[in-house]
Amino acid sequence: MKVLMGASAVGCAAALAAAHPASAVAHHGMGPDAAASVTEGSEQLYVAPWGKDSWPGTADRPFATPARAQQAVRAKTPRMTSDIVVNLRAGTYALTAPLKMSASAGDSGRNGHRVVYQAYGYGTGAQERVTLSGGRAVSGWRTDRGIWRADVGELDTRQLFVNGRRAGRTSMGAGLPGKVTKTKSGYVTDSAAPLSWKRPQDIELVYTLATGYSEGRCGVAGITAGPKNKTTITMDQPCFRRANQIYGEIADPPGLIPPNDVQNSPSFLRKPGSWYLDRSRPGHHELLYLPRPGEDPRRADVVAPVLESLVSGEGTAKAPLHDVALRGLTFAHCTWRAPSRPAGFPHIIGTWYYVGEDPKQEKSAGIPGAVAFRAAARVTVEGNHFTRLGTQALELSHGASASVVRGNVIEDVSGGGVHIGAIAEEPGTYRDNRVENNWVHHVGIDYHGGWGILLNQPHGSTVAHNQVNDVPYSGIVFLNSGGDAKTADRTRVLNNRVFNAGKVLLDGGGIYSNGPQGPSFAAGAVISGNEVHDTTNPYAENDEPPYAIYTDDGGDRITVESNVIYRNQHPLGGVEPRRVRFIGNFWDDPRPIWWGPSKEVQIKGNTLLSNDRPQQACQASPACARILAGAGLQPAFRGLLQIR
Repeated sequence: MKVLMGASAVGCAAALAAAHPASAVAHHGMGPDAAASVTEGSEQLYVAPWGKDSWPGTADRPFATPARAQQAVRAKTPRMTSDIVVNLRAGTYALTAPLKMSASAGDSGRNGHRVVYQAYGYGTGAQERVTLSGGRAVSGWRTDRGIWRADVGELDTRQLFVNGRRAGRTSMGAGLPGKVTKTKSGYVTDSAAPLSWKRPQDIELVYTLATGYSEGRCGVAGITAGPKNKTTITMDQPCFRRANQIYGEIADPPGLIPPNDVQNSPSFLRKPGSWYLDRSRPGHHELLYLPRPGEDPRRADVVAPVLESLVSGEGTAKAPLHDVALRGLTFAHCTWRAPSRPAGFPHIIGTWYYVGEDPKQEKSAGIPGAVAFRAAARVTVEGNHFTRLGTQALELSHGASASVVRGNVIEDVSGGGVHIGAIAEEPGTYRDNRVENNWVHHVGIDYHGGWGILLNQPHGSTVAHNQVNDVPYSGIVFLNSGGDAKTADRTRVLNNRVFNAGKVLLDGGGIYSNGPQGPSFAAGAVISGNEVHDTTNPYAENDEPPYAIYTDDGGDRITVESNVIYRNQHPLGGVEPRRVRFIGNFWDDPRPIWWGPSKEVQIKGNTLLSNDRPQQACQASPACARILAGAGLQPAFRGLLQIR
């Protein structure tokens, strides 16, 4: 691990500290004096860029790496009599391997105490800026006709960041040229242009809106001249076969659509801010970058993510990892290389993609989280910043209970934001989790199915006071995939602010639910106090989603009450909804869109707002104005909105 000193402890850290006064955190043991209660009387360990792993980890002789601190934690957990707090001093810790926690290795808290990894001074005005990075700095640039080039050895990545800004992979910005015919192995076109594309085996075809909720990616195996002046494009297998299988099963009309973008050839290096990684010489890769105006290769800060995970924690159903906290840290620079392999990314929905051979079973896997806990309980992820990631941000899967995700900023992420719950065939029980006062925005940058916040089988869980905005698909999602009335009861989606959702993929919503949500209304789901606006999509036609609030696929035992909904494609809709109540809402469009029977749906006591100035009309109503005032981040957390 390389450890680099940060320039200062201001900026993000200062804003996070301002947004997290000790009095602001109050749940699951985080009371009015949260920061003090974890620190006072706790056993302290310290890590600093100027430390040494041979030192004892004290304040004046700290360790150099989080991995060394973890070893010290494991030696202490069997005899815990207080919390163990690992304090990381200011700096960027360039990880050479993920920090892996395991219940069997002794990473859990014990005897009612917790193991805490936090930025030094967390929760105070002196909180320091700490980054765990999975990236590698790129230097040694030389210029060649306006293109920067750097030798990067064996480096392999799907993302690049220049001066803190995401750079885009090279793209043609259009589909295949000419008259194109799909074949069993790929495509034939009457255009000779693809024969001029360099490094065809690196090229990737993108299928945006393969279904209303899918965007697949498959690589090219080769491009050759065929008979009769035709060009043959052979696709990677099994990706192309699987894409045809899955979209033949779930698309309407069935079948794989033509690709609408061609990416990742040096021939497409024409747009400033784009890049290409030449891997033609094993072990001697070369990075090409076309700079934006004003960028200087002598001063540019260029980082290529190389790790596919930053922090992970794992237990089992019988022995979960438990009582662990991550607080006040920045997680940055993570990539995910699986879509570059022959299996590609035949996307199904959300962060899930097809990995099977029988499309009727829809066997799938998920985009991994940069920070991931699998089979865990009583995990706290609080006050962190997730940014510049090529994966999903945060994953809790294979079982999660009594865990809290609070006060985090999640942005500039290739996949989804917060994902609690796994695909249906994976084991695990999810219950009593809380996701609150987080700002999730500009996620799904590369994989447009990425949800802002997802809970699957969210038994007794709450999503409250979050702001989710500028996402390409659905904002807040709670599903019951693979579950029953007992795996999704008592879900609460309260006082969130969601806007600018659904900008790329269609079949979603600002707040989306799926399936039965409990055995009765009293034990069912409640969507209340939320503000949802500008959930629109330029490709939607007629009654197509997105819908502001979408109770889909037999949504049952759901109460939608006292929400403010305006300037959306449509206010509400779903497929064959059952017992759903819409009561006391304020909206500028009263027309629901139901696909199938909806006799058991109740819509009563709602107020129609002026559709030309709905916000002003809402402010004129005390009841409506109270909902607006209470939606989104609570006052103590609104400083998060200053973090960029």
